[in-house]
Amino acid sequence: MTNHEGPGITRRRLLAGAAGGLALALTGGRLWSPAEEAAAETGDQPAAQPLITHVARPLDAETPSQVFTQYLTPNDQFFIRSHFGPPAPALVAPASWRLSVAGLVERPLSLSLDDLSKFEEVSMTAVVQCSGNGRAFHRPKAPGVQWETGAVGNARWTGIRLRDVLQRAGLKARAQHLQLQGADRPVVASVPLFVRSIPLKKALHPDTILATRMNGAPLPLLHGAPLRLITPGWMADSCVKWLTDLTLQAEEARGYYMETAYRYPSRPVKPGEVLAPEDLKPVEAMVVKSLIAFPKQGATLSSSAVMVQGVAWTGEGHIEKVEVSTDEGKTWEQARLVGEDVPYAWRQWQFLWRTKGSGQRTILSRASDDRGQVQPMSSPWNPGGFLWNGVDRVQVQVTEA
Repeated sequence: MTNHEGPGITRRRLLAGAAGGLALALTGGRLWSPAEEAAAETGDQPAAQPLITHVARPLDAETPSQVFTQYLTPNDQFFIRSHFGPPAPALVAPASWRLSVAGLVERPLSLSLDDLSKFEEVSMTAVVQCSGNGRAFHRPKAPGVQWETGAVGNARWTGIRLRDVLQRAGLKARAQHLQLQGADRPVVASVPLFVRSIPLKKALHPDTILATRMNGAPLPLLHGAPLRLITPGWMADSCVKWLTDLTLQAEEARGYYMETAYRYPSRPVKPGEVLAPEDLKPVEAMVVKSLIAFPKQGATLSSSAVMVQGVAWTGEGHIEKVEVSTDEGKTWEQARLVGEDVPYAWRQWQFLWRTKGSGQRTILSRASDDRGQVQPMSSPWNPGGFLWNGVDRVQVQVTEA
């Protein structure tokens, strides 16, 4: 079994949890924490945060940022996104479900779940993020679901390598792209099917997997059961849910969701500018990004020492540092990265903020990766509102301790 974390996963999580306690000791005083904030609000023990619903049918809902104080995002708090909602139960029933492998292959396959279970099992922790996460912050406003910060999550995915299945089928020389389709269907027949494709190089990457489990549990229906593609480091538009059909072909997939939607300008553009097809490329890898998980927007903090917490991630690279500013970006101080550097997973970070005086304050965070990407103050506008990675910011009210 492939395990990017190995036995260190338990140790890392323990270290991450212990880090807060260590910081408490170092401050030598009262430290405002996520649990304390939740208890202050409810008068009780912290409770699970419900998802924030943007669209009820099909359900599009994002994760509250406070949940990201956890390394792994729980399945029932992981963001939910699809174009048509889950397929009819009969179409994904384990007894009758099949994965078809066809097109430019030597041996077309029709595989059951039992057939897939005979391939070598692999696991990895990886961020999955909607391409439109942060769309709400673009100005002028871009059309689509107005995601803020929570259309992202970090989970441990278990399944089999896509490469192993494709090699079983045998690829013909002309195969350059893999078309993907799931069992979900639009309510109206005139609406195009959700069909995507990825280049063969990504399909054959040893870390691209067909997942059947999420955080140790069977893959939930809303997250793509019984089979979901995970393309680590890439945006979730290629992580097709309810997967049923793999087709090897010479060209990219055709259709609305590949030729029109989920495309990003290859050059800077102005709002309203008409773009030629050659000026647009498919959305693929994630860009560097960080989020502040604690304190939350609008919180009131009655302490002179606050442990600011968050997460940072990037596409196929590594997070090198996270910086925090409490003076609107005039100066930045480096946060402490927590835990191990795991490929494709996010990195937790902490910053001990010693507040001065009282009043409204703004906390900013920005991440940098090993490919030279630095989170900008604001992302370039684009027609789809994709790939927002402007610095994260929360406003809080500081009162005298």
